[in-house]
Amino acid sequence: MWKVEYMLFLTEADIRYKETYLEAIREFQEEGRYLDWTPREIAADFLHFVQTLHACKTYPRPGRVPETFYWLIDGDTFIGRLSLRHELNDSLNLIGGHIGYEIRPSMRLRGYGKAILRLGLHKVRELGLKRVLVTCDDTNIGSSKIIEANGGLLQDVIVVPGHSAPVRRYWIVLA
Repeated sequence: MWKVEYMLFLTEADIRYKETYLEAIREFQEEGRYLDWTPREIAADFLHFVQTLHACKTYPRPGRVPETFYWLIDGDTFIGRLSLRHELNDSLNLIGGHIGYEIRPSMRLRGYGKAILRLGLHKVRELGLKRVLVTCDDTNIGSSKIIEANGGLLQDVIVVPGHSAPVRRYWIVLA
């Protein structure tokens, strides 16, 4: 059984983690994800990339809501990312919710998923939200377990036209 290290924390995107972030993008691409991003292009102006992520808090992209991007760091290594959406729109109410997270492939099944959501809930409290919606595909058993371990109560499972799998929608009430 893997153990999560105690040098674990969330930080907003930061240029200090450039190399391990780029390594993670390459891992995701091996899974067929983030194919429209090339690590070379991101690396060429990484500072601008990080600044663009920071700007989403105040100046959301068209059709999006204000969103803060956090990176899960263990020691000095990028482990995963958490997106905290400050409010919901119609789309996020179906798929996405207030929180989205992912762990890089080489770091999965080590407890990082539970940790990133737990730490993300602390950030939610700082925003003043009283409850948050977290969703996952019905086929994603690991994510379902992570959400439930962090207090998620299943509201329903819905079919969203055009989405590949039914979506599980959980609410987490914050004390």
